[in-house]
Amino acid sequence: MKIDSQSWQALSVAALPVVLGSMAMTAALILLLFPLLRRYALARPNARSSHATPTPQGGGIAVIAATLVALIGAAYSLGGNVLTNPHLLAVVAATVGLAVLGMTDDIRPMRAASRLALQALAVGLVVATLPVDLRVVPAAPFVVERVALAFALVWFVNLVNFMDGIDWMSVAEIVPVTAGLVVLAALGALPLLGGLATLALCGAMLGFAPFNRPVARLFLGDVGSLPIGLLTGWLLVLVAGRGHLVAAVLLPLYYLADATITLGRRLAKGERLWEAHRTHFYQRALANGFDVGQVISRVFLTNLVLILLSAITVAVPDPVVAALALAAGVALVAFVLTRFSRPRRARGLPHRAQ
Repeated sequence: MKIDSQSWQALSVAALPVVLGSMAMTAALILLLFPLLRRYALARPNARSSHATPTPQGGGIAVIAATLVALIGAAYSLGGNVLTNPHLLAVVAATVGLAVLGMTDDIRPMRAASRLALQALAVGLVVATLPVDLRVVPAAPFVVERVALAFALVWFVNLVNFMDGIDWMSVAEIVPVTAGLVVLAALGALPLLGGLATLALCGAMLGFAPFNRPVARLFLGDVGSLPIGLLTGWLLVLVAGRGHLVAAVLLPLYYLADATITLGRRLAKGERLWEAHRTHFYQRALANGFDVGQVISRVFLTNLVLILLSAITVAVPDPVVAALALAAGVALVAFVLTRFSRPRRARGLPHRAQ
């Protein structure tokens, strides 16, 4: 496995302080904000909820603040001038904008059309400032590719929001995905700035994890899930733009499959996509006899295998290897989704037909 020595050295130096720093900042901000969130940002159970009692939301404020502070601080410490990097400034501005949008929607729900328009504006800012030489599909016309990237990022922002429906689900997804992105950065599939961003986000999610541990005392809220979706999607675009599209698809494949298949089913039934529901595979698993811990552990372990497969495609840049890794990832995720969609058999007891 070929390691990019320069990237590996820089990330090795930054890893511990960035991860621990963002983790500590997140936990400290949550403790500081908790009384306010409990008073003004209670999430009350609805048709989508898996919780039975009102629970504070808005932990994403701390996650995003800590991520951005740690990222900017690390960039400066390694000699980067953040203020002269228009793309990074655009990413930071779009992330803050989506956090404000999410916070507003958490407190007073907005109309779906308004939310989508503002999300598209934030995503458009990020895509418009991507390096001109970043190409995911070089054979495609430049404008067509950029429009496709914008649509894909808007979808990714929303699917991360949709999938944040049970305790620790976002932790079980974002922590391994960001860990996988660090591995890809060390292999040269992600620029140093992207590696620093993924370290910061990983640490921030680890700092949030104890508060969201089942039974959760705090939720991310849209203020967290929307900008986390943007940051993660942006990092995956950077990986794809370095010629590693399969790796960029494999890392979030469980989220992509669960959310996209569920959306397709709801569209086919003529349901309103913006209305609360409990039909994602991970939600159906709860109704089928799995408990939260069993669902989360399976998602987490699936993501660990997807990290390995994505790393293989980068370390061995061969089309056949990429195709085999993608097929293995699809088969694994299909197995997990199928298992979630069926009633769970209790150990030692015969299965009774439903």
